[in-house]
Amino acid sequence: GALSGLGLALGLWRRQVALAAAREDEEEKELRQRFMAPPVSGLRELRRRRRELRSRMELLIMETQAEVCRALAALDPGASFAVDSWERKEGGGGISCVLQDGEVFEKAGVNVSVVSGLLSEEAARQMRSRGKSLKAKDGKLPFCAMGVSSVIHPKNPHVPTMHFNYRYFEIEEADGTKQWWFGGGTDLTPTYLNEEDAVHFHKTLKEACDKHDLKLYPKYKKWCDDYFYIKHRGERRGIGGIFFDDVDSPSKEEVFQFVKSCAKAVVPCYIPIVKKHCHDSFTPEEKLWQQLRRGRYVEFNLVYDRGTKFGLLTPGSRIESILMSLPLTARWEYMHTPPESSKEAEILEVLRNPKDWVR
Repeated sequence: GALSGLGLALGLWRRQVALAAAREDEEEKELRQRFMAPPVSGLRELRRRRRELRSRMELLIMETQAEVCRALAALDPGASFAVDSWERKEGGGGISCVLQDGEVFEKAGVNVSVVSGLLSEEAARQMRSRGKSLKAKDGKLPFCAMGVSSVIHPKNPHVPTMHFNYRYFEIEEADGTKQWWFGGGTDLTPTYLNEEDAVHFHKTLKEACDKHDLKLYPKYKKWCDDYFYIKHRGERRGIGGIFFDDVDSPSKEEVFQFVKSCAKAVVPCYIPIVKKHCHDSFTPEEKLWQQLRRGRYVEFNLVYDRGTKFGLLTPGSRIESILMSLPLTARWEYMHTPPESSKEAEILEVLRNPKDWVR
């Protein structure tokens, strides 16, 4: 009797193990379908550490990448994303998804990177210049950084360029304590001003912020206007949105939930604007103005952008993914000034004097 009872228990245990394995396989299949490519850390590792914030953040950036890519592909059915998984020998890697020369999008890139290793002296110096006190052990600072970053350059000058980026950083100091923070934002760069679109974009981001704290949107809207400032031109790169960095309070969980709300707002704040204007007619003069504005976009990214600088200063970083943000085409004309009271002068006025789009 004892033996048959033991056999029964063993059979039950085997069945449970088989069911758990089948469930895991099913879950893995579902996750694989949900993403553009297998995650950098591997599905099994993410599942094993699923309660840890690092794993939850990696899943969030993977999901955001897939959501945005699918929404863009649905608007440009003739084009497809090249999906490129890459490894970094110093630790980690990433997934670059890039669509080029579509009917709607000239270039749209959505990148995920999950990298770790030792922070370069240059990168540490850049962080210390922002007020971070980083105590290195024998000059070494182990770090982990992950994020999703995207720039979308449409063909039609009446569809704005859009950029977003959400990221998480962790640094281990000499005494073993870990410093962590989140950063990110979403911003819009139109060639021509459409007030209705500007209000929709800002309102959607404000709603995402307001779920967490009513003070966040005005604070991060101003930060965005200040950050995307092309000093040598005396104008902003676009009409803003939200931007924040080095956010490490009130708690890791609360900041993560806020970042999640912002990431989930990307598709609803932008896709309706693309749908509305992607078939608008435009003139050669309007296309020329778009090319000139693209030149300003390039200037900001190469001269001031913190993410570009960090990427270029990180050993083993993938240059193609960092410079994915640059458009396929742009133009620089000597001493180009639009006529007064023109549509071109109207957008310049807003870039020089930012507006409050929602209250």
